[in-house]
Amino acid sequence: MEKDARPSWDSPVEFLLACVSYAIGLGNVWRFPYLCQMHGGGGFLIPYLIMLFLEGLPLFCLELAIGQKMRLGSIGAWTAINPYLGGVGLASVMTSLYLCLYYNIINAWSFWYLFNSFQSVLPWAECPINSNRTGPIEECELATPTQYFFYRETLDISSSIEENGGVQTGQALCLLLAWVISYLFVVRGVKSTGKVVYFTATFPYVVLLIYLIWGFTLHGAINGVKYMFTPKMEQLANPTTWVNAATQIFFSLGLGFGSLIAFSSYNQYNNNFERQAVAVSIINSGTSIFASIVTFSIYGFKATINYESCLERTRILLLNTFDLAEDKITMDTVFEWIERLNATYPQQFAEISSKLETCDLEKELDTAVEGPGLAFIVYSEAIKDMPLPQLWSVLYFSMLLLLGMGSMLGNITAIITPLRDFKVLSSMSIELLNGIVCLFCLLLGLGFTTTSGSYWFTMFNDYGATFSLLFVVLVEVITVSYIYGSKRFEKDVEDMLGHRPNWYWRIMWKFISPLLLITVFVFYIVNYIRGGTPTYQAWNKELGQSVVTEYPVFGQVFIGLLLVSSISCIPLTALYVYCTRTKRGNRRRQLTVSTVSAEGLAP
Repeated sequence: MEKDARPSWDSPVEFLLACVSYAIGLGNVWRFPYLCQMHGGGGFLIPYLIMLFLEGLPLFCLELAIGQKMRLGSIGAWTAINPYLGGVGLASVMTSLYLCLYYNIINAWSFWYLFNSFQSVLPWAECPINSNRTGPIEECELATPTQYFFYRETLDISSSIEENGGVQTGQALCLLLAWVISYLFVVRGVKSTGKVVYFTATFPYVVLLIYLIWGFTLHGAINGVKYMFTPKMEQLANPTTWVNAATQIFFSLGLGFGSLIAFSSYNQYNNNFERQAVAVSIINSGTSIFASIVTFSIYGFKATINYESCLERTRILLLNTFDLAEDKITMDTVFEWIERLNATYPQQFAEISSKLETCDLEKELDTAVEGPGLAFIVYSEAIKDMPLPQLWSVLYFSMLLLLGMGSMLGNITAIITPLRDFKVLSSMSIELLNGIVCLFCLLLGLGFTTTSGSYWFTMFNDYGATFSLLFVVLVEVITVSYIYGSKRFEKDVEDMLGHRPNWYWRIMWKFISPLLLITVFVFYIVNYIRGGTPTYQAWNKELGQSVVTEYPVFGQVFIGLLLVSSISCIPLTALYVYCTRTKRGNRRRQLTVSTVSAEGLAP
């Protein structure tokens, strides 16, 4: 397409909201709180904010500048910078394609839970009755009602990735609905996306605010918030804490997918992307902290309920064993009575010692869960214990849907924009091209709705993007700083903004960010090698819990393909360009020789 004919955002606000809607996704709700829980609560905020300014913000601004300058999608932009680097854009498109395939299944699950929220009793609040109507289903009794609903009612999960069943009709229909809505959001390209983001970027904040206010009224919520903001400073000496902070910033901002380059390519040439990069980065990190406060208030509520239930069971055991009056032992005096009874009746106490549970609020709060386990099990378990659980369930899963759909806008745009830049596709109507891409992703994504589909989802989630994105962004920053040239890039920025980048941007782009990316990349490879055979969590219905299982050989081969398929685009494209140029050069030389020979033979 000619750059002059390129569509653009109706206003800078639309671009800003599109970036916010894309960057603020499910990772802010289920990944960041998990990392806080794993790495010292409030202490994790220190490396997280440091990495934001050393890595996230500079790289975010870099991608916006590239898209706005070139006014092309990722493939066209990197080809314009250097023909040998077109594979960098192709690798981004491949990674975005992988993400699109499995990301929308999360939205399908959200739809499933949302539809099931409109019942007098939430279906994950209690175990269903068995076929003989003699009691609850055994698998549900062994697990919990929320686990049973997710693994059996929602996923109908198989016992391993090797056991496959047919496509589940309910999940397939929810996935179809998710893709239909995704298509409607991008049907007219940036013109329709620019209007949708006003809702997808703002409504989640309304829900989070409601949850925050209500969360603080829940019994024990303050225990979770205190846990979050109580720093464990010893975690700062753990290198894994710093690497996880760097990768969280990296993926939370959506670097390397090509979405930011695609979004900024629709900007006016003199748009102030520098200010917008700072705004989006701060909003994104602020949202992660905000969502964590909400999450930890829910954690506190759930942990307190579990802790007090444990104390109540212990209290009843002591009352019944030692034949004490009902009001003799209270919740506050359980531990005191345990010590007293153990000292007074050691033999009788020894008989019940195996039945005594260890009730520990800190241990309950230490239980870290991420991903679907947090979003669809832990949250669901907390919601069912709230007053008016249907209302909170509808609000929560509506928020998840909008977060997921907002991110899908960027993922689809990262694929469609580079395709539209090809002349062979530029004549095709944008509605038709977008429809073909969405239909293609829907058909491939149906594999995730089978009984083993969640295991493939885990594989794509763990290995489909991390390795390739780290490599892609490393190549990007090295290319801009050392191949395209930092001076030349600074001049481009001056041409767009009216001033050269200050010392902060220059130092980050040229030295700090590349070094950090190399460190994280090497750490990822070392961890992968040291980890041994890749494993996944397989659901065992006899035990009613997940068990660690090694991937079979075909699974390990597929993981290898996921890891190399995207990054192989970079050397293969460079090799193709080299061979094409060499062949073209040989033809020119042969033509020149033939022309000279013909002139020499002429009379």
